[in-house]
Amino acid sequence: MILKGVTGIVEPGEMLAMLGPSGSGKTTLLTALGGRLGGKLHGTITYNGKPFSNAIKKNTGFVTQDDVLYPHLTVTETLVFTALLRLPNSVTKEEKVLHAKAVIDQLGLTKCKDIIVGSPNLRGVSGGERKRVSIGQEMLINPNLLFLDEPTSGLDSTTAQRIVSTLWELASGGRTIVMTIHQPSSRLYYMFHKVLLLSEGYTLYFGKGSEAIDYFSNVGYAPAMAMNPSDFLLDLANGVYINELNEEHAIDKQQLVSAYKSNFEAQLKPELQQFNDSGLLWYKSDISHLQDQIGLLFFISGFWGFIPLFQAIFTFPQEVMMLHKERSSGMYRLSSYFMSRVVSDLPMELTLPTIFLTITYWLAGLKPNMINFIYTLLSLLLHVLTSQGLGLAIGALVLDQKSATTLATIVMLCFSLAAGFYVQHMPKFVAWIKYISINYYTYQLFIGSQYHIGERYPCPNGECPIEEFPSIKQMGLPNLHEQAMAALVLGIMLIGYRLIAYFALMRIGVTKKLA
Repeated sequence: MILKGVTGIVEPGEMLAMLGPSGSGKTTLLTALGGRLGGKLHGTITYNGKPFSNAIKKNTGFVTQDDVLYPHLTVTETLVFTALLRLPNSVTKEEKVLHAKAVIDQLGLTKCKDIIVGSPNLRGVSGGERKRVSIGQEMLINPNLLFLDEPTSGLDSTTAQRIVSTLWELASGGRTIVMTIHQPSSRLYYMFHKVLLLSEGYTLYFGKGSEAIDYFSNVGYAPAMAMNPSDFLLDLANGVYINELNEEHAIDKQQLVSAYKSNFEAQLKPELQQFNDSGLLWYKSDISHLQDQIGLLFFISGFWGFIPLFQAIFTFPQEVMMLHKERSSGMYRLSSYFMSRVVSDLPMELTLPTIFLTITYWLAGLKPNMINFIYTLLSLLLHVLTSQGLGLAIGALVLDQKSATTLATIVMLCFSLAAGFYVQHMPKFVAWIKYISINYYTYQLFIGSQYHIGERYPCPNGECPIEEFPSIKQMGLPNLHEQAMAALVLGIMLIGYRLIAYFALMRIGVTKKLA
Protein backbone atom coordinates (compact mmCIF):
# COMPACT_ATOMS: atom_id res chain seq x y z
CA MET A 1 0.00 0.00 0.00
CA ILE A 2 1.56 3.27 -1.17
CA LEU A 3 -1.17 5.83 -0.43
CA LYS A 4 -2.91 5.62 2.95
CA GLY A 5 -6.11 7.60 3.30
CA VAL A 6 -5.31 10.67 1.20
CA THR A 7 -8.33 12.96 0.92
CA GLY A 8 -8.78 16.41 -0.57
CA ILE A 9 -10.61 18.74 -2.93
CA VAL A 10 -9.28 21.07 -5.63
CA GLU A 11 -11.67 23.50 -7.29
CA PRO A 12 -11.53 25.46 -10.55
CA GLY A 13 -9.25 28.46 -10.24
CA GLU A 14 -7.01 26.74 -7.70
CA MET A 15 -3.43 25.47 -7.90
CA LEU A 16 -2.53 22.59 -5.60
CA ALA A 17 1.09 21.70 -4.84
CA MET A 18 1.87 18.24 -3.49
CA LEU A 19 5.01 18.29 -1.34
CA GLY A 20 6.97 15.50 0.29
CA PRO A 21 10.34 13.76 0.33
CA SER A 22 11.31 11.13 -2.21
CA GLY A 23 9.18 8.02 -1.79
CA SER A 24 6.31 9.88 -0.08
CA GLY A 25 3.81 8.93 -2.81
CA LYS A 26 3.52 12.25 -4.66
CA THR A 27 4.00 10.89 -8.19
CA THR A 28 1.85 7.82 -7.45
CA LEU A 29 -1.00 10.06 -6.30
CA LEU A 30 -0.64 12.37 -9.29
CA THR A 31 -0.60 9.41 -11.67
CA ALA A 32 -3.68 7.93 -10.01
CA LEU A 33 -5.55 11.25 -10.24
CA GLY A 34 -4.69 11.47 -13.92
CA GLY A 35 -6.09 8.00 -14.60
CA ARG A 36 -2.69 6.64 -15.61
CA LEU A 37 -2.07 4.25 -12.74
CA GLY A 38 -2.77 0.63 -13.54
CA GLY A 39 -3.27 -2.30 -11.20
CA LYS A 40 -5.86 -3.08 -8.56
CA LEU A 41 -6.86 0.18 -6.91
CA HIS A 42 -9.14 1.01 -4.00
CA GLY A 43 -10.60 4.44 -3.29
CA THR A 44 -12.72 7.04 -5.01
CA ILE A 45 -11.69 9.85 -7.36
CA THR A 46 -14.48 11.99 -8.77
CA TYR A 47 -14.55 14.90 -11.18
CA ASN A 48 -17.52 17.21 -10.65
CA GLY A 49 -19.11 14.34 -8.77
CA LYS A 50 -18.62 11.83 -11.61
CA PRO A 51 -16.16 8.92 -11.88
CA PHE A 52 -13.18 9.14 -14.21
CA SER A 53 -14.08 8.43 -17.83
CA ASN A 54 -12.64 8.79 -21.33
CA ALA A 55 -14.64 11.99 -21.78
CA ILE A 56 -12.97 13.47 -18.71
CA LYS A 57 -9.58 12.19 -19.83
CA LYS A 58 -9.93 14.14 -23.07
CA ASN A 59 -10.27 17.34 -21.04
CA THR A 60 -7.30 16.51 -18.82
CA GLY A 61 -3.70 17.46 -19.50
CA PHE A 62 -0.76 15.56 -18.01
CA VAL A 63 2.81 16.88 -18.14
CA THR A 64 5.43 14.32 -17.15
CA GLN A 65 8.62 15.19 -15.28
CA ASP A 66 10.85 14.38 -18.24
CA ASP A 67 10.20 16.40 -21.39
CA VAL A 68 9.63 13.87 -24.20
CA LEU A 69 9.99 15.98 -27.35
CA TYR A 70 11.43 15.61 -30.83
CA PRO A 71 14.78 17.44 -30.56
CA HIS A 72 15.07 18.45 -34.24
CA LEU A 73 11.67 20.13 -34.50
CA THR A 74 11.27 23.82 -33.75
CA VAL A 75 8.89 25.03 -31.05
CA THR A 76 6.30 25.96 -33.68
CA GLU A 77 6.67 22.65 -35.52
CA THR A 78 6.33 20.70 -32.27
CA LEU A 79 3.10 22.40 -31.25
CA VAL A 80 1.59 22.40 -34.75
CA PHE A 81 2.41 18.70 -35.11
CA THR A 82 0.74 18.00 -31.76
CA ALA A 83 -2.29 20.11 -32.69
CA LEU A 84 -2.74 18.24 -35.99
CA LEU A 85 -2.81 14.91 -34.15
CA ARG A 86 -4.68 15.72 -30.93
CA LEU A 87 -7.37 18.14 -32.00
CA PRO A 88 -10.56 16.59 -33.43
CA ASN A 89 -11.17 16.20 -37.15
CA SER A 90 -13.99 18.72 -36.94
CA VAL A 91 -11.29 21.42 -36.61
CA THR A 92 -9.71 22.40 -39.92
CA LYS A 93 -5.96 22.31 -40.47
CA GLU A 94 -5.77 26.09 -40.65
CA GLU A 95 -7.63 26.39 -37.33
CA LYS A 96 -5.27 23.88 -35.71
CA VAL A 97 -2.24 25.90 -36.82
CA LEU A 98 -3.78 29.12 -35.51
CA HIS A 99 -4.56 27.43 -32.20
CA ALA A 100 -0.95 26.25 -31.87
CA LYS A 101 0.30 29.79 -32.50
CA ALA A 102 -2.13 31.15 -29.90
CA VAL A 103 -0.70 28.76 -27.31
CA ILE A 104 2.81 29.91 -28.23
CA ASP A 105 1.79 33.50 -27.50
CA GLN A 106 -0.01 32.51 -24.30
CA LEU A 107 3.04 30.73 -22.88
CA GLY A 108 5.53 33.44 -23.88
CA LEU A 109 7.37 31.30 -26.45
CA THR A 110 7.24 33.82 -29.29
CA LYS A 111 10.97 34.70 -29.13
CA CYS A 112 12.04 31.07 -29.48
CA LYS A 113 9.28 29.81 -31.77
CA ASP A 114 11.69 29.11 -34.65
CA ILE A 115 14.45 27.52 -32.55
CA ILE A 116 14.72 23.74 -32.37
CA VAL A 117 13.75 22.09 -29.10
CA GLY A 118 17.11 20.36 -28.76
CA SER A 119 18.35 17.69 -26.36
CA PRO A 120 21.27 17.16 -23.94
CA ASN A 121 23.50 16.53 -26.95
CA LEU A 122 21.93 19.09 -29.29
CA ARG A 123 21.78 22.77 -28.44
CA GLY A 124 18.25 24.18 -28.56
CA VAL A 125 15.89 26.17 -26.38
CA SER A 126 16.53 26.62 -22.66
CA GLY A 127 15.25 24.22 -19.99
CA GLY A 128 12.46 26.55 -18.96
CA GLU A 129 11.35 27.04 -22.55
CA ARG A 130 11.42 23.28 -23.13
CA LYS A 131 9.16 22.80 -20.10
CA ARG A 132 6.75 25.41 -21.43
CA VAL A 133 6.65 23.55 -24.74
CA SER A 134 5.63 20.41 -22.86
CA ILE A 135 2.92 22.38 -21.05
CA GLY A 136 1.86 23.88 -24.39
CA GLN A 137 1.29 20.40 -25.84
CA GLU A 138 -1.29 19.78 -23.13
CA MET A 139 -2.75 23.28 -23.40
CA LEU A 140 -3.67 22.63 -27.03
CA ILE A 141 -6.68 20.58 -25.94
CA ASN A 142 -7.77 23.45 -23.66
CA PRO A 143 -7.93 21.22 -20.56
CA ASN A 144 -10.10 22.01 -17.57
CA LEU A 145 -7.68 20.07 -15.41
CA LEU A 146 -3.89 20.05 -15.74
CA PHE A 147 -1.52 17.67 -13.91
CA LEU A 148 2.21 18.33 -13.78
CA ASP A 149 4.93 16.13 -12.30
CA GLU A 150 7.85 18.21 -10.99
CA PRO A 151 7.49 21.06 -13.54
CA THR A 152 10.39 23.00 -11.98
CA SER A 153 12.82 20.08 -11.67
CA GLY A 154 16.34 21.02 -12.82
CA LEU A 155 15.48 24.69 -13.37
CA ASP A 156 17.04 27.71 -11.72
CA SER A 157 14.89 29.75 -9.34
CA THR A 158 14.12 32.51 -11.86
CA THR A 159 13.03 30.07 -14.56
CA ALA A 160 11.02 28.07 -12.04
CA GLN A 161 9.31 31.30 -11.01
CA ARG A 162 8.31 31.97 -14.62
CA ILE A 163 6.91 28.45 -15.02
CA VAL A 164 4.82 28.62 -11.84
CA SER A 165 3.67 32.17 -12.72
CA THR A 166 2.44 30.82 -16.05
CA LEU A 167 0.57 28.03 -14.28
CA TRP A 168 -0.88 30.52 -11.80
CA GLU A 169 -2.25 32.57 -14.70
CA LEU A 170 -3.78 29.43 -16.22
CA ALA A 171 -5.47 28.66 -12.92
CA SER A 172 -6.76 32.23 -12.68
CA GLY A 173 -8.55 31.59 -15.97
CA GLY A 174 -10.70 28.94 -14.28
CA ARG A 175 -8.58 25.83 -14.75
CA THR A 176 -7.60 23.41 -11.99
CA ILE A 177 -3.85 22.90 -11.65
CA VAL A 178 -2.37 20.00 -9.65
CA MET A 179 1.38 19.51 -9.46
CA THR A 180 4.06 17.70 -7.53
CA ILE A 181 7.04 19.80 -6.56
CA HIS A 182 10.08 18.86 -4.51
CA GLN A 183 11.47 21.92 -2.77
CA PRO A 184 9.99 25.21 -4.00
CA SER A 185 11.37 28.57 -2.97
CA SER A 186 9.32 30.73 -0.64
CA ARG A 187 8.30 32.88 -3.62
CA LEU A 188 6.83 29.85 -5.34
CA TYR A 189 5.31 28.43 -2.18
CA TYR A 190 3.11 31.47 -1.55
CA MET A 191 1.69 31.23 -5.08
CA PHE A 192 0.02 27.90 -4.30
CA HIS A 193 -3.62 28.11 -3.28
CA LYS A 194 -3.48 24.74 -1.51
CA VAL A 195 -0.73 22.45 -0.27
CA LEU A 196 -0.76 18.70 0.35
CA LEU A 197 2.13 17.38 2.46
CA LEU A 198 2.80 13.64 2.18
CA SER A 199 5.11 11.35 4.14
CA GLU A 200 5.30 7.62 3.46
CA GLY A 201 1.87 7.74 1.86
CA TYR A 202 0.21 9.51 4.81
CA THR A 203 -1.22 13.02 4.76
CA LEU A 204 0.44 15.38 7.24
CA TYR A 205 -1.30 18.53 6.01
CA PHE A 206 -3.91 19.59 3.48
CA GLY A 207 -5.17 23.14 3.21
CA LYS A 208 -4.14 26.67 2.36
CA GLY A 209 -0.40 27.07 1.96
CA SER A 210 -0.46 30.28 3.97
CA GLU A 211 -1.96 28.47 6.99
CA ALA A 212 0.42 25.49 7.15
CA ILE A 213 2.92 27.07 9.56
CA ASP A 214 0.14 28.10 11.95
CA TYR A 215 -1.31 24.60 11.83
CA PHE A 216 1.94 22.89 12.79
CA SER A 217 2.62 25.54 15.44
CA ASN A 218 -0.74 24.70 17.00
CA VAL A 219 0.16 21.00 17.19
CA GLY A 220 3.51 21.73 18.84
CA TYR A 221 5.99 22.21 15.99
CA ALA A 222 6.72 25.87 15.38
CA PRO A 223 9.73 26.91 13.25
CA ALA A 224 12.57 28.18 15.44
CA MET A 225 13.54 30.86 12.93
CA ALA A 226 12.24 32.62 9.85
CA MET A 227 12.62 30.12 7.03
CA ASN A 228 11.18 28.92 3.75
CA PRO A 229 7.85 27.22 4.66
CA SER A 230 8.52 24.37 2.23
CA ASP A 231 11.87 23.62 3.92
CA PHE A 232 10.15 23.47 7.28
CA LEU A 233 7.39 21.20 5.95
CA LEU A 234 9.87 18.84 4.31
CA ASP A 235 11.89 18.64 7.54
CA LEU A 236 8.76 17.51 9.36
CA ALA A 237 7.89 15.06 6.58
CA ASN A 238 11.38 13.59 6.98
CA GLY A 239 10.87 13.27 10.74
CA VAL A 240 13.22 16.13 11.65
CA TYR A 241 12.47 19.11 13.91
CA ILE A 242 14.90 21.91 14.87
CA ASN A 243 14.08 23.60 18.18
CA GLU A 244 14.80 27.10 19.50
CA LEU A 245 18.35 26.08 20.45
CA ASN A 246 19.05 25.06 16.85
CA GLU A 247 19.16 21.44 17.98
CA GLU A 248 17.97 18.77 15.59
CA HIS A 249 15.53 16.23 17.00
CA ALA A 250 13.96 13.16 15.45
CA ILE A 251 10.17 13.17 15.74
CA ASP A 252 7.60 10.44 15.45
CA LYS A 253 5.83 11.09 12.16
CA GLN A 254 2.85 9.07 13.37
CA GLN A 255 2.18 11.90 15.83
CA LEU A 256 1.77 14.25 12.89
CA VAL A 257 -0.45 11.71 11.11
CA SER A 258 -2.62 11.41 14.23
CA ALA A 259 -2.74 15.20 14.62
CA TYR A 260 -3.92 15.56 11.03
CA LYS A 261 -6.62 12.91 11.50
CA SER A 262 -7.87 14.54 14.69
CA ASN A 263 -8.19 17.86 12.84
CA PHE A 264 -9.77 16.28 9.77
CA GLU A 265 -13.34 16.52 11.05
CA ALA A 266 -13.00 20.20 11.91
CA GLN A 267 -11.16 21.36 8.79
CA LEU A 268 -11.69 19.16 5.75
CA LYS A 269 -14.92 17.26 6.31
CA PRO A 270 -17.17 20.38 6.23
CA GLU A 271 -15.67 21.21 2.84
CA LEU A 272 -16.37 17.71 1.61
CA GLN A 273 -19.86 17.91 3.08
CA GLN A 274 -20.47 21.08 1.10
CA PHE A 275 -20.07 19.09 -2.10
CA ASN A 276 -21.96 16.03 -0.89
CA ASP A 277 -25.01 17.84 0.53
CA SER A 278 -26.07 19.73 -2.62
CA GLY A 279 -29.75 19.36 -3.56
CA LEU A 280 -28.58 18.26 -7.02
CA LEU A 281 -27.71 14.86 -5.55
CA TRP A 282 -31.42 14.23 -5.22
CA TYR A 283 -32.43 15.84 -8.50
CA LYS A 284 -35.77 14.29 -9.53
CA SER A 285 -35.18 11.24 -7.32
CA ASP A 286 -38.74 9.87 -7.62
CA ILE A 287 -40.13 6.81 -5.81
CA SER A 288 -37.97 4.52 -7.92
CA HIS A 289 -35.08 5.99 -5.87
CA LEU A 290 -36.81 5.47 -2.55
CA GLN A 291 -33.66 5.17 -0.41
CA ASP A 292 -32.37 8.46 -1.82
CA GLN A 293 -35.60 10.23 -0.92
CA ILE A 294 -35.64 8.81 2.60
CA GLY A 295 -32.00 9.82 3.02
CA LEU A 296 -32.87 13.36 1.95
CA LEU A 297 -35.73 13.57 4.46
CA PHE A 298 -33.46 12.44 7.28
CA PHE A 299 -30.72 14.85 6.16
CA ILE A 300 -33.22 17.74 6.30
CA SER A 301 -34.21 16.81 9.84
CA GLY A 302 -30.57 16.66 10.92
CA PHE A 303 -29.49 19.84 9.13
CA TRP A 304 -32.39 21.95 10.40
CA GLY A 305 -31.99 20.52 13.88
CA PHE A 306 -28.41 21.68 14.34
CA ILE A 307 -28.70 25.19 12.88
CA PRO A 308 -31.47 26.62 15.12
CA LEU A 309 -30.10 24.70 18.11
CA PHE A 310 -26.64 26.27 17.94
CA GLN A 311 -27.98 29.72 17.14
CA ALA A 312 -30.24 29.59 20.20
CA ILE A 313 -27.49 28.34 22.53
CA PHE A 314 -25.72 31.71 22.43
CA THR A 315 -28.82 33.79 23.16
CA PHE A 316 -28.59 33.91 26.96
CA PRO A 317 -24.89 33.25 27.80
CA GLN A 318 -23.91 36.39 25.89
CA GLU A 319 -26.47 38.60 27.67
CA VAL A 320 -26.68 37.22 31.20
CA MET A 321 -24.60 40.01 32.78
CA MET A 322 -26.58 42.72 31.01
CA LEU A 323 -29.82 40.97 31.93
CA HIS A 324 -28.91 40.90 35.61
CA LYS A 325 -27.85 44.54 35.59
CA GLU A 326 -30.99 45.81 33.89
CA ARG A 327 -33.34 43.65 35.95
CA SER A 328 -31.63 44.80 39.14
CA SER A 329 -32.51 48.34 38.07
CA GLY A 330 -36.14 47.33 37.56
CA MET A 331 -36.05 48.18 33.86
CA TYR A 332 -38.32 45.29 32.81
CA ARG A 333 -39.71 41.96 33.87
CA LEU A 334 -37.96 38.70 33.04
CA SER A 335 -41.04 37.56 31.12
CA SER A 336 -40.88 40.66 28.91
CA TYR A 337 -37.23 40.08 28.14
CA PHE A 338 -37.74 36.37 27.52
CA MET A 339 -40.68 36.83 25.14
CA SER A 340 -38.95 39.60 23.20
CA ARG A 341 -35.81 37.49 22.66
CA VAL A 342 -37.81 34.45 21.59
CA VAL A 343 -40.20 36.30 19.30
CA SER A 344 -37.56 38.53 17.68
CA ASP A 345 -35.74 35.47 16.32
CA LEU A 346 -38.84 33.87 14.81
CA PRO A 347 -38.91 35.62 11.39
CA MET A 348 -35.44 34.46 10.42
CA GLU A 349 -35.86 31.05 12.06
CA LEU A 350 -38.96 30.39 9.97
CA THR A 351 -38.00 32.12 6.72
CA LEU A 352 -34.73 30.30 6.00
CA PRO A 353 -36.07 26.72 6.30
CA THR A 354 -39.11 27.72 4.25
CA ILE A 355 -36.90 28.96 1.41
CA PHE A 356 -34.69 25.88 1.71
CA LEU A 357 -37.58 23.41 1.52
CA THR A 358 -39.36 25.31 -1.25
CA ILE A 359 -36.31 24.84 -3.47
CA THR A 360 -35.26 21.37 -2.33
CA TYR A 361 -38.70 19.76 -2.26
CA TRP A 362 -39.48 20.25 -5.95
CA LEU A 363 -35.87 19.83 -7.04
CA ALA A 364 -35.62 16.41 -5.40
CA GLY A 365 -38.80 15.03 -6.96
CA LEU A 366 -40.78 14.57 -3.74
CA LYS A 367 -44.55 14.20 -4.10
CA PRO A 368 -45.61 17.01 -6.46
CA ASN A 369 -48.70 17.83 -4.47
CA MET A 370 -49.34 21.06 -2.61
CA ILE A 371 -50.93 19.27 0.34
CA ASN A 372 -47.91 17.01 0.79
CA PHE A 373 -45.59 20.01 0.46
CA ILE A 374 -47.46 22.03 3.09
CA TYR A 375 -47.51 18.99 5.40
CA THR A 376 -43.72 18.62 5.02
CA LEU A 377 -43.15 22.36 5.51
CA LEU A 378 -45.23 22.53 8.69
CA SER A 379 -43.38 19.48 10.04
CA LEU A 380 -40.07 21.19 9.30
CA LEU A 381 -41.08 24.45 10.98
CA LEU A 382 -42.29 22.56 14.06
CA HIS A 383 -38.96 20.75 14.11
CA VAL A 384 -37.02 24.03 13.84
CA LEU A 385 -38.94 25.67 16.68
CA THR A 386 -38.53 22.63 18.92
CA SER A 387 -34.78 22.49 18.23
CA GLN A 388 -34.57 26.20 18.98
CA GLY A 389 -36.32 25.58 22.30
CA LEU A 390 -33.76 22.90 23.19
CA GLY A 391 -30.97 25.36 22.39
CA LEU A 392 -32.55 28.03 24.61
CA ALA A 393 -32.88 25.54 27.47
CA ILE A 394 -29.28 24.31 27.23
CA GLY A 395 -27.95 27.87 26.94
CA ALA A 396 -29.94 29.05 29.98
CA LEU A 397 -29.00 26.03 32.09
CA VAL A 398 -25.27 26.00 31.34
CA LEU A 399 -24.49 29.68 30.57
CA ASP A 400 -21.00 28.79 29.38
CA GLN A 401 -20.78 28.87 25.58
CA LYS A 402 -18.09 26.23 25.21
CA SER A 403 -19.73 23.78 27.62
CA ALA A 404 -23.17 24.43 26.17
CA THR A 405 -21.91 23.75 22.64
CA THR A 406 -20.30 20.49 23.71
CA LEU A 407 -23.44 19.33 25.53
CA ALA A 408 -25.70 20.29 22.62
CA THR A 409 -23.50 18.40 20.15
CA ILE A 410 -23.66 15.23 22.25
CA VAL A 411 -27.42 15.52 22.74
CA MET A 412 -28.18 16.07 19.05
CA LEU A 413 -25.88 13.26 17.95
CA CYS A 414 -27.67 10.90 20.34
CA PHE A 415 -31.02 12.12 19.03
CA SER A 416 -29.89 11.56 15.42
CA LEU A 417 -28.56 8.07 16.09
CA ALA A 418 -31.76 7.07 17.87
CA ALA A 419 -34.07 8.45 15.19
CA GLY A 420 -34.21 5.14 13.28
CA PHE A 421 -32.23 5.89 10.12
CA TYR A 422 -28.61 5.14 11.04
CA VAL A 423 -29.26 2.43 13.64
CA GLN A 424 -32.42 0.36 13.25
CA HIS A 425 -31.67 -2.25 15.94
CA MET A 426 -31.00 -0.28 19.12
CA PRO A 427 -29.99 -2.18 22.29
CA LYS A 428 -32.83 -2.17 24.82
CA PHE A 429 -30.90 -0.21 27.43
CA VAL A 430 -30.60 2.80 25.07
CA ALA A 431 -33.69 2.28 22.92
CA TRP A 432 -35.63 4.68 25.16
CA ILE A 433 -33.63 7.63 23.80
CA LYS A 434 -35.79 7.72 20.68
CA TYR A 435 -38.81 8.70 22.78
CA ILE A 436 -37.13 11.97 23.77
CA SER A 437 -35.48 12.50 20.36
CA ILE A 438 -36.69 15.47 18.35
CA ASN A 439 -35.32 13.85 15.19
CA TYR A 440 -37.30 10.64 15.77
CA TYR A 441 -40.68 12.38 15.78
CA THR A 442 -39.74 14.70 12.92
CA TYR A 443 -38.56 11.73 10.88
CA GLN A 444 -41.97 10.08 11.47
CA LEU A 445 -43.75 13.20 10.26
CA PHE A 446 -41.55 13.47 7.16
CA ILE A 447 -42.12 9.80 6.25
CA GLY A 448 -45.84 10.24 6.81
CA SER A 449 -45.87 13.32 4.60
CA GLN A 450 -44.65 11.34 1.59
CA TYR A 451 -45.76 7.71 1.91
CA HIS A 452 -48.86 5.84 3.06
CA ILE A 453 -49.87 2.25 3.63
CA GLY A 454 -50.90 0.54 0.39
CA GLU A 455 -48.46 2.51 -1.75
CA ARG A 456 -45.98 0.43 -3.76
CA TYR A 457 -42.45 0.96 -5.05
CA PRO A 458 -40.35 -0.77 -7.79
CA CYS A 459 -38.33 -3.72 -6.44
CA PRO A 460 -36.53 -6.77 -7.92
CA ASN A 461 -39.78 -8.77 -7.64
CA GLY A 462 -41.79 -6.17 -9.53
CA GLU A 463 -43.63 -3.92 -7.06
CA CYS A 464 -43.51 -4.24 -3.29
CA PRO A 465 -45.51 -2.63 -0.46
CA ILE A 466 -43.77 0.51 0.67
CA GLU A 467 -44.14 -0.49 4.32
CA GLU A 468 -41.82 -3.44 3.57
CA PHE A 469 -38.97 -1.19 2.44
CA PRO A 470 -36.00 -1.85 4.83
CA SER A 471 -35.52 1.78 5.93
CA ILE A 472 -39.24 2.04 6.77
CA LYS A 473 -40.04 -1.47 7.98
CA GLN A 474 -38.11 -1.34 11.24
CA MET A 475 -39.61 1.97 12.34
CA GLY A 476 -42.97 1.23 10.79
CA LEU A 477 -44.92 3.44 8.42
CA PRO A 478 -46.79 5.81 10.76
CA ASN A 479 -50.57 6.03 10.42
CA LEU A 480 -52.55 9.24 10.96
CA HIS A 481 -52.90 8.62 14.69
CA GLU A 482 -49.16 8.07 15.13
CA GLN A 483 -48.38 11.18 13.09
CA ALA A 484 -50.74 13.21 15.25
CA MET A 485 -49.04 11.88 18.37
CA ALA A 486 -45.60 12.77 16.94
CA ALA A 487 -46.78 16.33 16.27
CA LEU A 488 -48.27 16.55 19.77
CA VAL A 489 -45.05 15.39 21.42
CA LEU A 490 -43.04 17.96 19.44
CA GLY A 491 -45.53 20.65 20.48
CA ILE A 492 -45.10 19.67 24.13
CA MET A 493 -41.32 19.76 23.72
CA LEU A 494 -41.57 23.17 22.01
CA ILE A 495 -43.32 24.63 25.04
CA GLY A 496 -41.52 22.54 27.65
CA TYR A 497 -38.00 23.50 26.59
CA ARG A 498 -38.91 27.17 26.65
CA LEU A 499 -40.36 26.83 30.14
CA ILE A 500 -37.15 25.16 31.27
CA ALA A 501 -35.17 28.07 29.81
CA TYR A 502 -37.43 30.60 31.54
CA PHE A 503 -37.21 29.00 34.97
CA ALA A 504 -33.46 28.57 34.57
CA LEU A 505 -33.17 32.32 34.04
CA MET A 506 -35.36 32.95 37.10
CA ARG A 507 -33.05 30.73 39.16
CA ILE A 508 -30.04 32.75 38.02
CA GLY A 509 -31.72 35.94 39.12
CA VAL A 510 -32.48 34.52 42.58
CA THR A 511 -28.93 33.25 42.94
CA LYS A 512 -27.51 36.64 42.06
CA LYS A 513 -29.74 38.36 44.66
CA LEU A 514 -28.72 35.91 47.38
CA ALA A 515 -25.08 36.47 46.52
